[in-house]
Amino acid sequence: MTDAATPESPLSIPGFRRLMAWRILNILSYQIVAVTVGWHVYELTRNPWALGLIGLAEVLPYFCVAPFAGYLVDHLPRRRLGAAACAGLGLTAAILALISMGWIPVRAGGIADAWPVYAAIVLTGSVRAFLGPVYNALFARVLPRASFAKGASFGSVVFQSGLVLGPAIGGVIVGWSGKTAAYSLALLLALIASAVMLRMRVTEPPVMLQRAPVFASIHEGLRFVFGHQILLGALALDMFAVLFGGAVSMLPAFIKEILHYGPEGLGILRAAPALGAVAVGLWLARHPINRHAGRILLFAVAGFGLCIIGFGLSTHFWLSAALLLGSGLCDGVSVVLRSTILQLATPDDMRGRVSAINGIFIGSSNELGAFYAGSMARLLGLVPAVVFGGFMTLGVVVATSRFAPRLRRLDLRELH
Repeated sequence: MTDAATPESPLSIPGFRRLMAWRILNILSYQIVAVTVGWHVYELTRNPWALGLIGLAEVLPYFCVAPFAGYLVDHLPRRRLGAAACAGLGLTAAILALISMGWIPVRAGGIADAWPVYAAIVLTGSVRAFLGPVYNALFARVLPRASFAKGASFGSVVFQSGLVLGPAIGGVIVGWSGKTAAYSLALLLALIASAVMLRMRVTEPPVMLQRAPVFASIHEGLRFVFGHQILLGALALDMFAVLFGGAVSMLPAFIKEILHYGPEGLGILRAAPALGAVAVGLWLARHPINRHAGRILLFAVAGFGLCIIGFGLSTHFWLSAALLLGSGLCDGVSVVLRSTILQLATPDDMRGRVSAINGIFIGSSNELGAFYAGSMARLLGLVPAVVFGGFMTLGVVVATSRFAPRLRRLDLRELH
Protein backbone atom coordinates (compact mmCIF):
# COMPACT_ATOMS: atom_id res chain seq x y z
CA MET A 1 0.00 0.00 0.00
CA THR A 2 1.25 3.51 -0.72
CA ASP A 3 2.24 5.72 2.14
CA ALA A 4 -0.70 7.76 3.43
CA ALA A 5 1.43 10.90 3.37
CA THR A 6 1.99 10.80 -0.39
CA PRO A 7 -0.33 12.82 -2.65
CA GLU A 8 -1.34 9.67 -4.52
CA SER A 9 -2.87 8.06 -1.45
CA PRO A 10 -6.59 8.65 -0.80
CA LEU A 11 -5.73 8.47 2.90
CA SER A 12 -3.89 11.81 2.57
CA ILE A 13 -7.28 13.50 2.11
CA PRO A 14 -9.04 14.40 5.41
CA GLY A 15 -12.53 14.08 3.97
CA PHE A 16 -11.80 10.57 2.74
CA ARG A 17 -10.45 9.53 6.15
CA ARG A 18 -13.58 10.81 7.87
CA LEU A 19 -15.77 9.05 5.32
CA MET A 20 -13.92 5.80 6.02
CA ALA A 21 -14.41 6.28 9.78
CA TRP A 22 -18.14 6.80 9.26
CA ARG A 23 -18.32 3.72 7.08
CA ILE A 24 -16.60 1.31 9.45
CA LEU A 25 -18.59 2.55 12.45
CA ASN A 26 -21.97 1.99 10.79
CA ILE A 27 -20.82 -1.38 9.41
CA LEU A 28 -19.68 -2.51 12.86
CA SER A 29 -22.99 -1.48 14.37
CA TYR A 30 -25.00 -3.26 11.67
CA GLN A 31 -22.89 -6.44 11.75
CA ILE A 32 -22.97 -6.76 15.53
CA VAL A 33 -26.75 -6.58 15.35
CA ALA A 34 -26.83 -9.05 12.43
CA VAL A 35 -24.83 -11.77 14.19
CA THR A 36 -26.65 -11.22 17.49
CA VAL A 37 -30.14 -11.22 16.05
CA GLY A 38 -29.41 -14.42 14.11
CA TRP A 39 -28.40 -16.14 17.33
CA HIS A 40 -31.37 -14.56 19.12
CA VAL A 41 -33.94 -15.75 16.57
CA TYR A 42 -32.51 -19.27 16.36
CA GLU A 43 -32.61 -19.53 20.16
CA LEU A 44 -36.27 -18.55 20.09
CA THR A 45 -37.38 -20.75 17.18
CA ARG A 46 -34.80 -23.52 16.47
CA ASN A 47 -35.90 -23.20 12.85
CA PRO A 48 -33.49 -22.47 9.93
CA TRP A 49 -36.35 -20.92 7.97
CA ALA A 50 -36.69 -18.31 10.73
CA LEU A 51 -33.14 -17.18 9.85
CA GLY A 52 -34.20 -16.70 6.24
CA LEU A 53 -37.15 -14.60 7.38
CA ILE A 54 -34.71 -12.16 9.01
CA GLY A 55 -33.43 -11.39 5.52
CA LEU A 56 -36.95 -11.03 4.14
CA ALA A 57 -37.96 -8.67 6.98
CA GLU A 58 -35.03 -6.43 6.03
CA VAL A 59 -35.13 -6.61 2.26
CA LEU A 60 -38.81 -5.79 1.71
CA PRO A 61 -38.61 -2.31 3.27
CA TYR A 62 -35.20 -1.87 1.65
CA PHE A 63 -36.74 -2.42 -1.79
CA CYS A 64 -39.54 0.04 -1.02
CA VAL A 65 -37.30 2.80 0.33
CA ALA A 66 -34.17 2.49 -1.87
CA PRO A 67 -35.44 4.29 -5.03
CA PHE A 68 -36.63 7.25 -2.97
CA ALA A 69 -33.43 7.20 -0.91
CA GLY A 70 -31.40 7.61 -4.11
CA TYR A 71 -33.57 10.54 -5.19
CA LEU A 72 -33.19 12.24 -1.80
CA VAL A 73 -29.42 11.76 -1.80
CA ASP A 74 -29.25 13.55 -5.17
CA HIS A 75 -31.40 16.45 -3.92
CA LEU A 76 -30.82 16.91 -0.16
CA PRO A 77 -27.75 17.43 2.07
CA ARG A 78 -25.99 14.08 2.09
CA ARG A 79 -24.30 14.49 5.45
CA ARG A 80 -27.60 14.95 7.24
CA LEU A 81 -29.10 11.95 5.50
CA GLY A 82 -26.08 9.83 6.45
CA ALA A 83 -26.29 10.94 10.09
CA ALA A 84 -30.04 10.26 10.24
CA ALA A 85 -29.58 6.77 8.77
CA CYS A 86 -27.03 5.90 11.47
CA ALA A 87 -29.41 7.19 14.13
CA GLY A 88 -31.97 4.75 12.71
CA LEU A 89 -29.50 1.88 13.05
CA GLY A 90 -29.04 2.90 16.68
CA LEU A 91 -32.79 2.90 17.24
CA THR A 92 -33.03 -0.68 15.94
CA ALA A 93 -30.27 -1.77 18.33
CA ALA A 94 -32.07 -0.04 21.21
CA ILE A 95 -35.35 -1.83 20.45
CA LEU A 96 -33.61 -5.21 20.26
CA ALA A 97 -31.82 -4.51 23.55
CA LEU A 98 -35.19 -3.85 25.19
CA ILE A 99 -36.48 -7.14 23.76
CA SER A 100 -33.49 -9.06 25.08
CA MET A 101 -33.97 -7.52 28.54
CA GLY A 102 -37.62 -8.58 28.57
CA TRP A 103 -39.01 -5.05 28.54
CA ILE A 104 -40.67 -5.91 25.22
CA PRO A 105 -42.00 -9.44 25.78
CA VAL A 106 -41.03 -12.19 23.31
CA ARG A 107 -41.39 -15.87 24.14
CA ALA A 108 -39.66 -18.91 22.70
CA GLY A 109 -41.79 -20.93 20.35
CA GLY A 110 -42.85 -20.52 16.74
CA ILE A 111 -41.79 -17.88 14.26
CA ALA A 112 -44.90 -15.81 14.98
CA ASP A 113 -43.83 -15.43 18.62
CA ALA A 114 -40.68 -13.59 17.52
CA TRP A 115 -42.56 -10.88 15.61
CA PRO A 116 -41.16 -7.93 17.66
CA VAL A 117 -37.64 -8.93 16.58
CA TYR A 118 -38.68 -8.98 12.93
CA ALA A 119 -40.42 -5.62 13.37
CA ALA A 120 -37.15 -4.09 14.56
CA ILE A 121 -35.35 -5.52 11.52
CA VAL A 122 -37.88 -3.78 9.26
CA LEU A 123 -36.53 -0.46 10.55
CA THR A 124 -32.97 -1.56 9.76
CA GLY A 125 -33.92 -2.30 6.16
CA SER A 126 -35.54 1.12 5.78
CA VAL A 127 -32.61 3.20 7.05
CA ARG A 128 -29.91 1.02 5.49
CA ALA A 129 -31.24 2.01 2.05
CA PHE A 130 -29.59 5.41 2.58
CA LEU A 131 -26.11 4.23 3.59
CA GLY A 132 -24.83 3.06 0.19
CA PRO A 133 -26.08 6.09 -1.81
CA VAL A 134 -24.68 8.52 0.78
CA TYR A 135 -21.30 6.75 0.79
CA ASN A 136 -20.97 6.55 -2.99
CA ALA A 137 -22.06 10.15 -3.53
CA LEU A 138 -19.64 11.52 -0.92
CA PHE A 139 -16.84 9.22 -2.18
CA ALA A 140 -16.90 11.05 -5.50
CA ARG A 141 -16.88 14.46 -3.74
CA VAL A 142 -13.84 13.84 -1.52
CA LEU A 143 -11.60 12.11 -4.10
CA PRO A 144 -10.25 13.17 -7.49
CA ARG A 145 -11.31 10.88 -10.33
CA ALA A 146 -7.78 9.57 -10.83
CA SER A 147 -7.88 8.15 -7.28
CA PHE A 148 -11.16 6.25 -7.67
CA ALA A 149 -9.56 2.82 -8.23
CA LYS A 150 -7.28 3.08 -5.18
CA GLY A 151 -10.08 4.66 -3.17
CA ALA A 152 -12.39 1.76 -4.04
CA SER A 153 -9.74 -0.67 -2.78
CA PHE A 154 -9.36 1.22 0.49
CA GLY A 155 -13.13 1.41 0.79
CA SER A 156 -13.36 -2.34 0.29
CA VAL A 157 -10.72 -2.91 2.97
CA VAL A 158 -12.65 -0.74 5.41
CA PHE A 159 -15.94 -2.40 4.50
CA GLN A 160 -14.57 -5.91 4.82
CA SER A 161 -12.69 -5.03 8.01
CA GLY A 162 -16.06 -4.13 9.47
CA LEU A 163 -17.40 -7.49 8.30
CA VAL A 164 -14.47 -9.21 10.05
CA LEU A 165 -14.59 -7.29 13.31
CA GLY A 166 -18.35 -6.88 13.62
CA PRO A 167 -19.32 -10.57 13.67
CA ALA A 168 -16.27 -11.48 15.76
CA ILE A 169 -17.05 -8.80 18.33
CA GLY A 170 -20.74 -9.69 18.29
CA GLY A 171 -20.11 -13.40 18.74
CA VAL A 172 -17.65 -12.88 21.59
CA ILE A 173 -19.91 -10.42 23.42
CA VAL A 174 -22.95 -12.68 23.06
CA GLY A 175 -20.93 -15.61 24.39
CA TRP A 176 -19.40 -13.72 27.33
CA SER A 177 -21.88 -10.99 28.27
CA GLY A 178 -25.14 -11.78 26.50
CA LYS A 179 -27.29 -10.30 23.77
CA THR A 180 -28.15 -7.08 25.61
CA ALA A 181 -24.48 -6.04 25.84
CA ALA A 182 -24.01 -6.69 22.12
CA TYR A 183 -27.05 -4.64 21.15
CA SER A 184 -25.94 -1.83 23.47
CA LEU A 185 -22.51 -1.64 21.85
CA ALA A 186 -24.16 -1.51 18.42
CA LEU A 187 -26.26 1.45 19.62
CA LEU A 188 -23.17 3.31 20.81
CA LEU A 189 -21.28 2.76 17.54
CA ALA A 190 -24.24 3.98 15.49
CA LEU A 191 -24.46 7.20 17.50
CA ILE A 192 -20.71 7.84 17.08
CA ALA A 193 -21.05 7.26 13.31
CA SER A 194 -23.84 9.83 13.19
CA ALA A 195 -21.65 12.39 14.96
CA VAL A 196 -18.69 11.71 12.63
CA MET A 197 -20.84 12.31 9.57
CA LEU A 198 -22.16 15.62 10.91
CA ARG A 199 -18.56 16.82 11.42
CA MET A 200 -17.50 15.99 7.86
CA ARG A 201 -16.59 18.95 5.64
CA VAL A 202 -17.44 18.46 1.98
CA THR A 203 -18.70 20.67 -0.86
CA GLU A 204 -22.21 19.62 -1.85
CA PRO A 205 -22.92 19.70 -5.62
CA PRO A 206 -25.32 22.35 -6.98
CA VAL A 207 -27.64 19.64 -8.33
CA MET A 208 -28.83 19.01 -4.77
CA LEU A 209 -30.60 22.36 -4.80
CA GLN A 210 -32.66 21.42 -7.86
CA ARG A 211 -36.01 19.70 -7.63
CA ALA A 212 -37.09 17.20 -10.27
CA PRO A 213 -40.29 15.09 -10.38
CA VAL A 214 -39.61 12.12 -8.13
CA PHE A 215 -40.71 9.27 -10.37
CA ALA A 216 -39.28 10.85 -13.53
CA SER A 217 -35.95 11.24 -11.72
CA ILE A 218 -35.98 7.62 -10.52
CA HIS A 219 -36.84 6.46 -14.04
CA GLU A 220 -33.87 8.42 -15.41
CA GLY A 221 -31.55 6.48 -13.10
CA LEU A 222 -33.10 3.16 -14.11
CA ARG A 223 -32.79 4.00 -17.80
CA PHE A 224 -29.11 4.84 -17.37
CA VAL A 225 -28.27 1.56 -15.59
CA PHE A 226 -30.28 -0.70 -17.88
CA GLY A 227 -28.80 1.01 -20.95
CA HIS A 228 -25.20 0.46 -19.80
CA GLN A 229 -24.23 -3.16 -20.58
CA ILE A 230 -21.00 -3.14 -18.56
CA LEU A 231 -22.55 -1.63 -15.43
CA LEU A 232 -25.71 -3.74 -15.66
CA GLY A 233 -23.69 -6.93 -16.27
CA ALA A 234 -21.43 -6.28 -13.27
CA LEU A 235 -24.39 -5.56 -10.97
CA ALA A 236 -26.41 -8.55 -12.15
CA LEU A 237 -23.43 -10.90 -11.84
CA ASP A 238 -22.76 -9.87 -8.26
CA MET A 239 -26.45 -9.88 -7.30
CA PHE A 240 -27.19 -13.41 -8.48
CA ALA A 241 -23.90 -14.78 -7.15
CA VAL A 242 -24.68 -13.45 -3.68
CA LEU A 243 -28.33 -14.49 -3.98
CA PHE A 244 -27.53 -18.12 -4.74
CA GLY A 245 -24.36 -18.28 -2.63
CA GLY A 246 -25.99 -17.04 0.57
CA ALA A 247 -24.48 -19.65 2.88
CA VAL A 248 -23.58 -17.12 5.59
CA SER A 249 -27.20 -16.70 6.67
CA MET A 250 -27.33 -20.42 7.51
CA LEU A 251 -24.26 -20.33 9.76
CA PRO A 252 -26.16 -20.49 13.08
CA ALA A 253 -27.76 -23.73 11.90
CA PHE A 254 -24.43 -25.11 10.57
CA ILE A 255 -22.73 -24.27 13.87
CA LYS A 256 -25.33 -26.05 15.98
CA GLU A 257 -26.31 -28.99 13.77
CA ILE A 258 -23.16 -29.88 11.77
CA LEU A 259 -20.03 -28.22 13.18
CA HIS A 260 -21.09 -28.25 16.88
CA TYR A 261 -19.58 -24.95 18.04
CA GLY A 262 -20.90 -22.11 20.19
CA PRO A 263 -21.43 -18.39 19.42
CA GLU A 264 -17.66 -17.80 19.30
CA GLY A 265 -17.46 -20.21 16.36
CA LEU A 266 -20.30 -18.37 14.67
CA GLY A 267 -18.32 -15.15 14.93
CA ILE A 268 -15.25 -16.81 13.40
CA LEU A 269 -17.17 -18.23 10.45
CA ARG A 270 -19.02 -14.97 9.78
CA ALA A 271 -15.72 -13.09 9.88
CA ALA A 272 -13.78 -15.52 7.63
CA PRO A 273 -15.13 -14.30 4.24
CA ALA A 274 -14.50 -10.70 5.17
CA LEU A 275 -10.96 -11.51 6.33
CA GLY A 276 -10.22 -12.92 2.88
CA ALA A 277 -11.71 -9.83 1.26
CA VAL A 278 -9.57 -7.54 3.45
CA ALA A 279 -6.42 -9.37 2.36
CA VAL A 280 -7.21 -9.07 -1.33
CA GLY A 281 -8.36 -5.47 -0.88
CA LEU A 282 -5.01 -4.51 0.64
CA TRP A 283 -3.22 -6.14 -2.29
CA LEU A 284 -5.44 -4.39 -4.85
CA ALA A 285 -4.86 -1.03 -3.16
CA ARG A 286 -1.20 -1.43 -4.16
CA HIS A 287 -1.83 -3.23 -7.47
CA PRO A 288 -5.07 -1.90 -9.03
CA ILE A 289 -6.56 -4.04 -11.79
CA ASN A 290 -7.02 -2.38 -15.18
CA ARG A 291 -6.25 -4.91 -17.91
CA HIS A 292 -8.58 -7.91 -18.37
CA ALA A 293 -10.82 -6.61 -15.56
CA GLY A 294 -13.92 -8.30 -17.00
CA ARG A 295 -12.33 -11.74 -17.24
CA ILE A 296 -10.87 -11.45 -13.75
CA LEU A 297 -14.30 -10.50 -12.41
CA LEU A 298 -15.90 -13.58 -13.98
CA PHE A 299 -13.18 -15.93 -12.69
CA ALA A 300 -13.47 -14.43 -9.20
CA VAL A 301 -17.22 -15.08 -9.02
CA ALA A 302 -16.72 -18.63 -10.31
CA GLY A 303 -14.15 -19.20 -7.53
CA PHE A 304 -16.68 -17.89 -5.03
CA GLY A 305 -19.22 -20.48 -6.18
CA LEU A 306 -16.70 -23.33 -5.88
CA CYS A 307 -15.84 -22.30 -2.31
CA ILE A 308 -19.53 -22.26 -1.37
CA ILE A 309 -19.94 -25.80 -2.73
CA GLY A 310 -16.95 -26.94 -0.67
CA PHE A 311 -18.31 -25.25 2.46
CA GLY A 312 -21.65 -27.00 2.07
CA LEU A 313 -19.93 -30.39 1.92
CA SER A 314 -17.49 -29.79 4.80
CA THR A 315 -18.08 -31.26 8.26
CA HIS A 316 -14.90 -29.87 9.88
CA PHE A 317 -14.95 -26.45 11.50
CA TRP A 318 -11.55 -25.17 10.37
CA LEU A 319 -11.96 -26.53 6.83
CA SER A 320 -15.28 -24.70 6.67
CA ALA A 321 -13.57 -21.54 7.91
CA ALA A 322 -10.83 -21.90 5.26
CA LEU A 323 -13.38 -22.33 2.48
CA LEU A 324 -15.28 -19.24 3.65
CA LEU A 325 -11.94 -17.39 3.71
CA GLY A 326 -11.42 -18.43 0.08
CA SER A 327 -14.90 -17.24 -0.83
CA GLY A 328 -13.99 -13.88 0.69
CA LEU A 329 -10.80 -13.64 -1.39
CA CYS A 330 -12.84 -14.13 -4.55
CA ASP A 331 -15.65 -11.85 -3.41
CA GLY A 332 -13.14 -9.13 -2.51
CA VAL A 333 -11.92 -8.99 -6.12
CA SER A 334 -15.52 -8.78 -7.30
CA VAL A 335 -16.40 -5.99 -4.86
CA VAL A 336 -13.42 -3.80 -5.78
CA LEU A 337 -13.98 -4.19 -9.53
CA ARG A 338 -17.72 -3.56 -9.28
CA SER A 339 -17.20 -0.49 -7.07
CA THR A 340 -14.62 0.94 -9.48
CA ILE A 341 -16.92 0.35 -12.47
CA LEU A 342 -19.79 2.02 -10.60
CA GLN A 343 -17.75 5.12 -9.73
CA LEU A 344 -16.15 5.52 -13.16
CA ALA A 345 -19.33 4.93 -15.17
CA THR A 346 -21.75 7.14 -13.20
CA PRO A 347 -22.26 10.90 -13.81
CA ASP A 348 -21.95 12.95 -10.62
CA ASP A 349 -25.53 14.25 -10.70
CA MET A 350 -26.91 10.68 -10.78
CA ARG A 351 -24.74 9.03 -8.11
CA GLY A 352 -27.51 8.81 -5.51
CA ARG A 353 -30.02 7.19 -7.84
CA VAL A 354 -27.53 4.85 -9.52
CA SER A 355 -26.11 3.86 -6.14
CA ALA A 356 -29.64 3.14 -4.89
CA ILE A 357 -30.19 0.87 -7.89
CA ASN A 358 -26.85 -0.75 -7.12
CA GLY A 359 -28.12 -1.24 -3.57
CA ILE A 360 -31.26 -2.94 -4.86
CA PHE A 361 -29.08 -5.25 -6.95
CA ILE A 362 -26.32 -5.84 -4.39
CA GLY A 363 -27.29 -4.60 -0.93
CA SER A 364 -30.58 -6.47 -0.96
CA SER A 365 -29.13 -9.64 -2.47
CA ASN A 366 -27.66 -10.68 0.89
CA GLU A 367 -31.08 -10.56 2.50
CA LEU A 368 -32.83 -12.17 -0.48
CA GLY A 369 -30.07 -14.76 -0.42
CA ALA A 370 -30.80 -15.38 3.26
CA PHE A 371 -34.48 -15.90 2.51
CA TYR A 372 -33.68 -18.09 -0.51
CA ALA A 373 -31.20 -20.18 1.51
CA GLY A 374 -33.65 -20.58 4.39
CA SER A 375 -36.45 -21.61 2.03
CA MET A 376 -34.24 -24.06 0.13
CA ALA A 377 -32.97 -25.50 3.41
CA ARG A 378 -36.56 -26.17 4.37
CA LEU A 379 -37.26 -27.87 1.04
CA LEU A 380 -33.98 -29.74 0.39
CA GLY A 381 -32.20 -29.82 3.73
CA LEU A 382 -29.38 -27.63 5.01
CA VAL A 383 -26.38 -29.09 3.12
CA PRO A 384 -28.09 -29.72 -0.26
CA ALA A 385 -29.44 -26.16 -0.27
CA VAL A 386 -25.97 -24.61 0.11
CA VAL A 387 -24.35 -26.94 -2.46
CA PHE A 388 -27.13 -26.26 -4.96
CA GLY A 389 -26.65 -22.52 -4.47
CA GLY A 390 -22.95 -22.83 -5.29
CA PHE A 391 -23.72 -24.62 -8.56
CA MET A 392 -26.28 -21.94 -9.42
CA THR A 393 -23.56 -19.31 -8.93
CA LEU A 394 -21.41 -21.09 -11.52
CA GLY A 395 -24.37 -21.03 -13.88
CA VAL A 396 -24.72 -17.28 -13.40
CA VAL A 397 -21.07 -16.79 -14.42
CA VAL A 398 -21.61 -18.75 -17.64
CA ALA A 399 -24.79 -16.80 -18.47
CA THR A 400 -23.16 -13.40 -17.79
CA SER A 401 -20.16 -14.26 -19.95
CA ARG A 402 -22.50 -15.08 -22.81
CA PHE A 403 -25.01 -12.22 -22.57
CA ALA A 404 -22.65 -9.38 -21.50
CA PRO A 405 -19.69 -9.65 -23.92
CA ARG A 406 -18.61 -6.03 -23.29
CA LEU A 407 -18.17 -6.85 -19.61
CA ARG A 408 -16.20 -9.99 -20.47
CA ARG A 409 -13.82 -7.93 -22.62
CA LEU A 410 -13.64 -4.94 -20.23
CA ASP A 411 -10.42 -3.01 -19.67
CA LEU A 412 -10.99 -0.43 -16.92
CA ARG A 413 -8.95 2.15 -18.83
CA GLU A 414 -11.89 2.39 -21.25
CA LEU A 415 -13.96 4.03 -18.50
CA HIS A 416 -11.45 6.68 -17.35
